[in-house]
Amino acid sequence: MKPDVLLTIASLLSILLMTFHFTDDIVRGMEPGGTSTIYGILILVVWLYGTLMLAQRRSGYVIMLLGSILGSGVPVIHMMGAGMIGGRIANSSGVFFWVWTLIALGLTALFSVILSVHGLWRLAVPSRQAN
Repeated sequence: MKPDVLLTIASLLSILLMTFHFTDDIVRGMEPGGTSTIYGILILVVWLYGTLMLAQRRSGYVIMLLGSILGSGVPVIHMMGAGMIGGRIANSSGVFFWVWTLIALGLTALFSVILSVHGLWRLAVPSRQAN
C-alpha cells in the first residue's frame, strides 16, 4: 500500500480516536465542557483539513505531523503523575475503553509521525530519474 494512503488512514484514525478520548475526558470531568472546547475542535478541524484537502503537499504533511505529535503526547501526559488509571478514573465505568483509546491513539499518531516525516523527506529529496 502506498505511504500516502497509509498516512491518510492513520491520520483519520488518530483524529477519530482523539475525538473519542476528548469526549471521554469531558464526560469524566477531566476537561471542562464549556466554550473552551472550541479550541480542541478547531485543532481537530485543521488536522482534518490537512489530512483530506492538503494531502501530498508540504503544508498537509506539516499539519499532519504537528497533529500527530500532539496525538502522540496525549498518552504520555496521561501516564504522568498517577498514571493512566490512577486517581479518580481507576474505579469508574468505561476505564477499559478509555485506556484502549489512549493506547490506540498513541499507536496511530506515532505511525502518522513516521509517515509524515517520510512524506516530507520525499518532497525534500528529489528522486533520480532514469535516463
